[in-house]
Amino acid sequence: MIDCIRKGKIINMMTPKLSNSMADLVRLLLQWLGMEDHQQTLLLFHYPLLLLFIILLFIFSFSIIFRQEKLNLPPSPPKIPIIGNLHQLSMDLHLAIHNLSQKHGPLMMLSLGYCQTLVVSSAEMVREIKLHQEIPFADRPVTTAVKMLNYGGINLFFSPYGEYWRQVRKIYVMELLSSKRVQSFKCSREDEVALMINKISLSCSVGASVNIRELVTRLTMDIVCRCAFGRIHQGQDGHAHFGDLVDETVKLFTAFSFGDLFPWLGWMDILTGLIGRIKKVSRKIDNYIDQIIDQHLIQSEHSNSDCNKDFVDILLDVQKNDTSFTRDNIKAFILDNLAAGTETTSTTIEWAFAELIKNPTMMKKVQEEVRRVVGTKGKVDEEDLHQMEYLKLVVKETLRLHPAGVLILGQSSTITNVKGYHIPAKTQVLINVWSVHRDPQQWDKPDKFIPERFLNNPIDFKGQDFKYIPFGSGRRGCPGISFGIAVVEIAIANLLYWFDWKMPSGEDLDMREGFGLSVNKKIPLELVPISHFSA
Repeated sequence: MIDCIRKGKIINMMTPKLSNSMADLVRLLLQWLGMEDHQQTLLLFHYPLLLLFIILLFIFSFSIIFRQEKLNLPPSPPKIPIIGNLHQLSMDLHLAIHNLSQKHGPLMMLSLGYCQTLVVSSAEMVREIKLHQEIPFADRPVTTAVKMLNYGGINLFFSPYGEYWRQVRKIYVMELLSSKRVQSFKCSREDEVALMINKISLSCSVGASVNIRELVTRLTMDIVCRCAFGRIHQGQDGHAHFGDLVDETVKLFTAFSFGDLFPWLGWMDILTGLIGRIKKVSRKIDNYIDQIIDQHLIQSEHSNSDCNKDFVDILLDVQKNDTSFTRDNIKAFILDNLAAGTETTSTTIEWAFAELIKNPTMMKKVQEEVRRVVGTKGKVDEEDLHQMEYLKLVVKETLRLHPAGVLILGQSSTITNVKGYHIPAKTQVLINVWSVHRDPQQWDKPDKFIPERFLNNPIDFKGQDFKYIPFGSGRRGCPGISFGIAVVEIAIANLLYWFDWKMPSGEDLDMREGFGLSVNKKIPLELVPISHFSA
């Protein structure tokens, strides 16, 4: 093999780079993983294997390059053999690919190890894909974490586009998250918000600050658990423990995996402990949801009244009418809702408050509106929200400037053509919503928080105007829009009605972002509540 490569003059071209940068390349991979502390141990025991695999990857990467020269691919930043463009990324992935797109265009191809990734960064390109290429791009990549945590990717978010996906989405739209069903959870939302307000009132009595992120994360978890399970589970092995499991699951979905980018290096995920962590969390969540399902089966009277049904009841009814709908399907659906419906919702509430604290004039305006609408009745009803026009503008602008789902994932099912560029089959797609929402060609002063930009503006959350897609767009748009917005609006309205808010003495507002499943505030928001109705 070496003779053949030498005859092809590939080895002569690559040897200097290989000899000069092999150690740097291994170190780069380890640093990208945040594993500098274990560098020497890994190199001591696994350097020969790494060397072998890297040489094989060099050969494979050049075969890919030679094949791609025949295709007219979108522009791409300069690549390094094997790792491609990985060295140009950072933990703030949305910002890194935004900056690269500023140089190479709104349709850009990145090589992330073995994976070819198309980055879409403008409303024009989103429109092109969603209107003319939606079905070829309707699949989703299934990662190592997804396969192990989401039962092989049989949930709505990751299941491949096709008949099964259509059946799954129908269950969501017609049963789990229909307008009627969302309305039936009204009492759950109001009860949990009231508990949160009482907790904040205790802090007011002693003048203590509160961690907004902790408050709203607990709130959203409580609401989603009540809707999914019918009740809150407390105690050492109950709700708090389960909330930690969901949080760990969300982190694992975005964890770096060697096997996802370099299939031949999947064994490294065992060495780094990733596989062990996934198995441990998966086993615990699986056992926990199994217990919930068994309890629902025993307590059959719980499902007698349709208006009191929770997600587990609804899915068990689906199973009765469809024997192919297994218990794993039910568990995948439940985990889907818990993972997607908690962090994204709580992040939106936290960002809204951060922006209002940063803009006190807007804070005063929205508070006056909320208190005027509610009046003296002492309770914020969800019906009141229809009259809170400025509050709705604040929520819309928060989701523009700080979209919870900052990256929309996709994957091409076949070779296709976008604006004259060839896109190979199995190409992963990243729509950078952060870039789309800050496109200066579409938005005036795009980096400024201006709720009034949505006044008398017909743009809604459904993604039909491709410059505003906080919940995605098209066939694979999020079906939980109504549910999520209902929680966000009732929470913000109550927090503004009952309390005035200020920063702790001597502290500055830090608006830096942190990347995860959603883009939250890097530093959790800490505020001092002041009761508006104190004597």
